[in-house]
Amino acid sequence: MSKEISAAEVAKHNKQGDYWMIYNGEVYDVSKFADEHPGGEEVLADVAGTDATEAFDDIGHSDEAHEIMIPLKIGTLQGGTVKKIETAQSRVSEDTGSSSGFLAGVGLVIVAVLAYYLKQNGYF
Repeated sequence: MSKEISAAEVAKHNKQGDYWMIYNGEVYDVSKFADEHPGGEEVLADVAGTDATEAFDDIGHSDEAHEIMIPLKIGTLQGGTVKKIETAQSRVSEDTGSSSGFLAGVGLVIVAVLAYYLKQNGYF
């Protein structure tokens, strides 16, 4: 079970070297990642102590960025709602599933047409 953290507690962590943020109902300590952040530490400083969901999503972060966040998670926002994050990888998985169904349907139609043709021409 994830530790619940209040928004007031998150708000206390907004100073250099101590950056917490909320993303999608979950709380992250991004302090150790500040030096590595491709956009620079200033970007994290700007959202530290707040709900950074909109800012994060507006940038259009990659699947890799979402993966980097996994070990930085320290809890969930008290009273917050965690939503399923749709990444390019999850969209590919979903699309593949629907494409497979479509292809199976097309294959079935082809087999039916072929069987009809063979029967009409006396092959069985």
